[in-house]
Amino acid sequence: MGTLYVVGTPIGNLEDITFRAARILGEVALIAAEDTRKARILLGHYKIKTPVTSFFEANERRKTDTILATLAESDVALISEAGMPGISDPGYPLVRAAIERDIPVVPVPGPSAHTAALVASGLPTDRFLFLGFLPRKAADQRAALAEVAGLRATLLVYESPRRVRATLANALAVLGNRPVALCRELTKLYEEIWRGDLEGALAHLEEVPPRGEYTLVIGGALEEARWDEAQVRAALAETLEQGSTRSQAAREVAKRSGWRRREIYELRNQTSEIKRQTSGVER
Repeated sequence: MGTLYVVGTPIGNLEDITFRAARILGEVALIAAEDTRKARILLGHYKIKTPVTSFFEANERRKTDTILATLAESDVALISEAGMPGISDPGYPLVRAAIERDIPVVPVPGPSAHTAALVASGLPTDRFLFLGFLPRKAADQRAALAEVAGLRATLLVYESPRRVRATLANALAVLGNRPVALCRELTKLYEEIWRGDLEGALAHLEEVPPRGEYTLVIGGALEEARWDEAQVRAALAETLEQGSTRSQAAREVAKRSGWRRREIYELRNQTSEIKRQTSGVER
C-alpha cells in the first residue's frame, strides 16, 4: 500500500518550496494536480519528471477512485494550484476516502496565502477564523458575516478582484468600520499589502482598481458594547431596506448590537403599533 502525501506548493514565488516537498514530488509514482499547467511549470523548474494527472473540482469525485487504485500499490502526491491542498481547494474527499481505507495520509507543509497574509497584516494573530470564499449573493454574504460579527477573532477571507469591493462594502455594513489589511498577489512580483480600515479600503480601491487575487484580513469584534435604542432602530431600518426579511434583519442586528432577538422583535412591534395609531389619527 502506498502513501498519500498532501504537499504544499508555492503561492507565487517558485523559490517558496521546501526541500522535502521537492524530494517527495520527485519520488512518488503520481502527482494529482488541481492545475496541470501550473504544476508542469513548477515541476519543470525543479526538473521533476513524475507523471501528472488532473484533479480539480469538476472531476474530483470521478478521479478519486482512480487515485485510490494507484495508492493501493504506490505513493501519490496531491497538490493544489497554489498553497496547501484542501484549503478552499480540492482534496478533502480524497483525504477522507484514503483514511477510510487505512491508507497513510502524510502532510508536507508549505505556503498558504491566509497564514502569510495574517502574519503580515499587523492584526492580532492569537485567534483567527478562516472563512475562505464568502457566498456570492449579497444577502447570503451578509448573513455569513453576521454569524461571525461578535467573534473577537481576526477574520480571513479570499476574494477575487471582480468582487472585492462588494465584499468590503458588505463587511462594512455588517461589521462596522473595522481595521483591515488588503493583501494582494502575495509572494509575486506585484505583491501589495494595504493597511487601514474598511472605509479607507473602499476609498483606496476607487483610486487603485483591484488587480490580482486578494486575501482580506479583518479585525475581530471589540469588547461588546450594547447599542442604544436609536442605533438599533437605524440598523434595523437599514437592514430591511437592503432586502433582508424581518426575521433575518432581527437576527443580524441582534448579533451586532448586544440586544437579544426577542427585544428587537418587541421594539419592531412597538414601532409598527405607533405607526398604525398615528396613521389612524391622520385619517
